[in-house]
Amino acid sequence: MRQRATRDQQRLDSGAVSSPKDLENLQREIVSLAKRQGDLEDIVLEVMERRESAQERVAELTERVGAVQGRIDDATARRDAAFEELDGEAASVTKEREVIAASVPADLLKLYEKLREQQGGIGAAKLYQRTCQGCRQELAITELSEIRKAAPDTVVRCENCRRILVRTSESGL
Repeated sequence: MRQRATRDQQRLDSGAVSSPKDLENLQREIVSLAKRQGDLEDIVLEVMERRESAQERVAELTERVGAVQGRIDDATARRDAAFEELDGEAASVTKEREVIAASVPADLLKLYEKLREQQGGIGAAKLYQRTCQGCRQELAITELSEIRKAAPDTVVRCENCRRILVRTSESGL
């Protein structure tokens, strides 16, 4: 556009155009080109300003992404450490369970496993202050009386949830 405006200006200045109508058209075209060039330069400036603003925003967001990624990395490291700790505890508890399970009679262990499967993973529950901790129901006086009379090595079960009741000194019996 600049080249065209320069070329038209040179034609106007050289006197090569003699017709008044052509001269007038040429002058209008030069003014129009100058206006259009000014408009385009304004658009270019606006685009450059928006680009600069966008680049600043990109830099800000990149910094925020870095900060968030740092927090994610930290949380991931803590999670992995917690998993390692839990895996260690699970291995330890599994070994303890195997030792204890070896000392439990086979028929009682079989009953426990069956109840555990039926009751969502809990086959035995503590009897605490006359309440089964498996179903959280208070046992009837007659049930408590029967449990008191039962021998210490007798397997007693909750009448409500059918779990094996573990009697302790805190049972209130």
